[in-house]
Amino acid sequence: MDIEAMSANDWLGVFFVLVSAIGMVAVYYMVFRPANKAAFESQRSMALDDEDHINVGEKR
Repeated sequence: MDIEAMSANDWLGVFFVLVSAIGMVAVYYMVFRPANKAAFESQRSMALDDEDHINVGEKR
């Protein structure tokens, strides 16, 4: 590997790969940590809750 021959785009790619890898590790740690299980379980059905009706101009 010739580090001196790397262009700015190569270094930018290395930077984004490292940042995304660190971000993935942080998210995995947060999600799979047993102490956070109750917080995530309380939000489990959030996407399926549609109790609040959204008025989109429907005719009655």
